[in-house]
Amino acid sequence: QTASSEQKKVHRNYFFVHIQVKELDKRASGQAFEVILGAPAPDSKGEFPLSPPKKKDVSLEEIQRKLDAAEERRKNHEAEVLKHLAEKREHEKEVLQKAMEENNNFSKMAEEKLNQKMEANKENRTAIMAAMNEKFKEKDKKLEEVRKNKETKDPTSEEGTSED
Repeated sequence: QTASSEQKKVHRNYFFVHIQVKELDKRASGQAFEVILGAPAPDSKGEFPLSPPKKKDVSLEEIQRKLDAAEERRKNHEAEVLKHLAEKREHEKEVLQKAMEENNNFSKMAEEKLNQKMEANKENRTAIMAAMNEKFKEKDKKLEEVRKNKETKDPTSEEGTSED
C-alpha cells in the first residue's frame, strides 16, 4: 500500500527540445506543472536586448506639433465635459419645472376638491336648516291649533293662562 501511494506522489517528467515539463501532484483545484527551460540551442540567434531600443532624435517642430495636438485634445475634452454638464443642468431644470407644474396642478385640484366639499357642506347645511325651520313652523302651527282648540273648549282656562 505504501508503494502505490508513493507511486502517486512520483512526478512524471516529459522532455521536449530544450524544455523539461514536470507534472506536479494533481489537486482538487486542477493540475500544476513546472516548466524548466534547457540551455539554448547552439544555432539560436543572439540574446535578447537588455536595453530598450534607441529612440530617434525628435526635432523641435515635432515636439511643438505634439504639444499642440495634446492641447487640442485637452480643449476638446474640456468642451465635452462642459457640454455634458450643460445637458445635465438642462435636464435638472426640466425635471424641476415638471415637478413644480405637477405640484401646482395637485394644489389646484386639491383646492377645487376642497371648494366643492365646502360648497356641498354649505348646501347640505342650508337644506338641513330649512328642513328644521319647516319642522319648527309645523310644530308652531300644531301648537297654535292646540291653543285655539283649547281656547274654544275652555274659555276660563285662557284667563288662567294669561295671568301666568
